[in-house]
Amino acid sequence: MRIIKLNAIDSTNSYLRRLSNEGRVENYTVVTAKYQTQGRGQMGSTWSSEHDKNLIFSVFKGVSWLDKQHPFLISMVASLAVLKALQKLGISKLSIKWPNDILSENKKICGILIENVIKQNGLDSTIIGVGLNVNQTDFENLPKASSLKAVTGIVFNLDEVLHLILDELKHAFEVLKKGSYKALKEEYENYLFRKNKPSSFLDAEGLIFTGIIKSVTLEGSLQMLLEDNITKEFDLKEISLMY
Repeated sequence: MRIIKLNAIDSTNSYLRRLSNEGRVENYTVVTAKYQTQGRGQMGSTWSSEHDKNLIFSVFKGVSWLDKQHPFLISMVASLAVLKALQKLGISKLSIKWPNDILSENKKICGILIENVIKQNGLDSTIIGVGLNVNQTDFENLPKASSLKAVTGIVFNLDEVLHLILDELKHAFEVLKKGSYKALKEEYENYLFRKNKPSSFLDAEGLIFTGIIKSVTLEGSLQMLLEDNITKEFDLKEISLMY
């Protein structure tokens, strides 16, 4: 495993993508940085982090063997890997907020950004970016943010947390490669935040509505129960969960 440690970079995902474009990159090549100037999250959002207090890294993985119809399985694998690593660190009340934010006690401690590379009309590789709040405790104007230290009161070693997550990520990809799609999906749904609970959602037109999360498809759509017992699927661009 090759780990590239940087002091500061625009984005570890962008750096790793440039590296992969320049030549062959080995599986589980990792780029980690103490600080990002242009950290990115889902749907074009930004990711802000105090210098050298949190874990910011990206991992390259070849996935040419994965069905191009099911790229969301990568998101499931990454979410479960981070969650299981945090369980081993004693972090309490963990859940996955669709599609792949990790919460502890209903507060966000980790965001994951998946960027897939398509070649010859099929999946070729993926870059998994992880931003994990570790030792930062001041989240000004972010009342729904938290960190490992805020939850436990413990100062964590960033390298130890990184290697624990990477070990879990390797194991999860091994399960995925065996074709255990159903088992991964069920496990992901077991940790799904607000599952089977009435919740508020915001649609693309700015309207708020109530629904109950029932499941997630292999394609990543959220299956919800609406009024009058109507079941409907929504993708990431259509709705966001309010909490």
